[in-house]
Amino acid sequence: MESRIADAAQRAGRRRQDITLLAVTKKFPASKMREAYELGLREFGENYVQEFEGKRLELGTCTEARFHLIGHLQSNKAKRAAEIFQVVQTVDTPKLARRLNEEMASDGKALDVMIEVKLSTEEAKSGAAPESLPALIEAIRCSANLRLLGLMTIPPWSQEAERSRPYFTRLRKLAEENRLPQLSMGMSNDFEVAIAEGATIVRIGTALFGPRRKE
Repeated sequence: MESRIADAAQRAGRRRQDITLLAVTKKFPASKMREAYELGLREFGENYVQEFEGKRLELGTCTEARFHLIGHLQSNKAKRAAEIFQVVQTVDTPKLARRLNEEMASDGKALDVMIEVKLSTEEAKSGAAPESLPALIEAIRCSANLRLLGLMTIPPWSQEAERSRPYFTRLRKLAEENRLPQLSMGMSNDFEVAIAEGATIVRIGTALFGPRRKE
């Protein structure tokens, strides 16, 4: 995996150190996360607040790890998410931003956040519409306890990586328009295309850990 990321960065004329490998560990046990940590991984992505709650106590020795929420977050779970994650990548409404900001007010720390942008027409996908970005960005930037990193998106899944390119290109342009430095995009099936289009965070699960168990 490391060589594939480095090769993709080189082809794109980019530096490997400017790309973060986010290990997506949903449905994998805490023991697997500890193994990955011991091998040098430090950034982990989880999809569900409740699932990660069940793992976090087993990860107390992973003191340098940072945990990202990369699944849809309901406002009523904002309090718990703010307590157990260092990054929330899926902020998609001003209401959610306000809730997270309020929850962080007593902590004395800033929560890193990203805006999830919905660029596909799939009903199952979450995210803010591109036209709503200015208002959402303003709401986050006015929140003293939130630190806006950039944008994230999930294109329609395809075995053909090139089918994701238009979505990655669009997200990059939106980030440039709004002067946002970070782009979370690309998964096991298309991360090399995402790197070519400017991804700074690639979310890799299956290619690192193998297939997830069936529900």
